[in-house]
Amino acid sequence: MKFRTFATILVGTALAGAGSFAVMNIAVNPGSATAMQEAQMVDVIVVRSEIAFGQAIEPAMLMTKSWPKDALVPGLYTSMDPFLAGEPRRALGRMFPGEPLMVAKLSTPGELVTIVQKLTPGHRAMAISVNASTAVGGFVAPGDRVDIMMTYTADGELRAGTVLQNVRVVGIDQTSESQQGSPQVARTITVEVLPDDGQKLALAQKAGQLSLSLRERDAPEHEPLEQVQLGDLFDTRQPEPVVEVVATEEPAPAPVPVRSSVIVRRGLATEQVFLK
Repeated sequence: MKFRTFATILVGTALAGAGSFAVMNIAVNPGSATAMQEAQMVDVIVVRSEIAFGQAIEPAMLMTKSWPKDALVPGLYTSMDPFLAGEPRRALGRMFPGEPLMVAKLSTPGELVTIVQKLTPGHRAMAISVNASTAVGGFVAPGDRVDIMMTYTADGELRAGTVLQNVRVVGIDQTSESQQGSPQVARTITVEVLPDDGQKLALAQKAGQLSLSLRERDAPEHEPLEQVQLGDLFDTRQPEPVVEVVATEEPAPAPVPVRSSVIVRRGLATEQVFLK
């Protein structure tokens, strides 16, 4: 009995294993492996190491990577030849490892890449001096929008007012791109302004101290803001001015002079005659 039981278990296990193997063979699509083998792959050029804005592209910064031919998009580089000879191309923006290299992200051969390429048409770039307290503690980054305020003294009274609103930051110190990591305290902020606003900003730098106010992305483009002074810092009501009223006595009317007179009778008529 024991031998029969053992034989039955052994045969059942063998049959179960054979069934599982058959099911697995049936489940696998016989054409999937062939389709994967037939998928056409091409080599594209990708970034090997991080490339900064304006940096010249060198072959050592690049590498090739297999890419499905059906997933190619216009503008991808598929050969190293453009970077092996001739004037260098430069990055128009920061690029990161593994990112496919595209024509739209590079300058033409020999083209100088500066912050000018980032300016909106018709605008100018102006730099203003800041510190940790006037530049929002280092949290301002290229691409942010700020209001520029000025603190100054007029008629012996300390005042503050907003000079420009909704100004785009295009550079921090000598960097025109946002950096990863902790905020960095800047000494110079470069902003994008219209020519007329540039004149106002230049005058404001000489007239007082400038500070930045970081705007939220959905803030109104412009809103009316009044200047404030020290007296506006406290919610106190000014006492009503006291008007002193001085009572004056009206002069007494002049007495009517008394004149002597006599009554003269002539028949039935009478007449009052005043004596001099």
